[in-house]
Amino acid sequence: MSLRRSLRPEEQELWQAVARTARPMHGAVFLRKPEATPAEPPAAFHKPEVQPIPPAPGLNRFRIGERSQAKPMVDVLAPLAERLATAPVLMDRKNHDRMIRGKLSPEARIDLHGMTVAEAHPELIRFILNSWGTGYRLVLVITGKGKQGPDHGPIPTRYGILKHQVPRWLHLPPLGPCVLQVSEAHLKHGGAGAYYVYLRRPR
Repeated sequence: MSLRRSLRPEEQELWQAVARTARPMHGAVFLRKPEATPAEPPAAFHKPEVQPIPPAPGLNRFRIGERSQAKPMVDVLAPLAERLATAPVLMDRKNHDRMIRGKLSPEARIDLHGMTVAEAHPELIRFILNSWGTGYRLVLVITGKGKQGPDHGPIPTRYGILKHQVPRWLHLPPLGPCVLQVSEAHLKHGGAGAYYVYLRRPR
């Protein structure tokens, strides 16, 4: 068994020099008492500035389970004349009453009777847009009543296709924004085979 000996002065000096350059393998943890009253908190602990919440957009928000607003029901199975007669009056009531009694004279008219759907639709668009651009308020669209033909199939065939399509076209783009009211014409202007179309004022 070897005996330990004390270091000579030069060895002691060399050992201290080596010890000064040594680094611990596991970082040493030093605890320091917190200061009683810190002058200013560290930057990492500064509270972020609270940004103002922008106002919510003015939209009608809908939540799950919430009932939607009731809308007027449209009976698509009701006869066309009945649907037009019960439609809300959007034009001046006095002028509407005079119109359906045949007391107002149309300022222009178009006769689609005998045309196919492919021919009638563009002609109706051209006529309504031109009338609206001219400043006319009341125009007459003649469709004819349609003729009942032989029906040999299991599903009934609708006759008078233009009579049923024209009111629909008048409420769809590009004609919808120009049209204020659609009503079946008085007998003196064609009755069930024609429509009064009351146009909005051009902007």
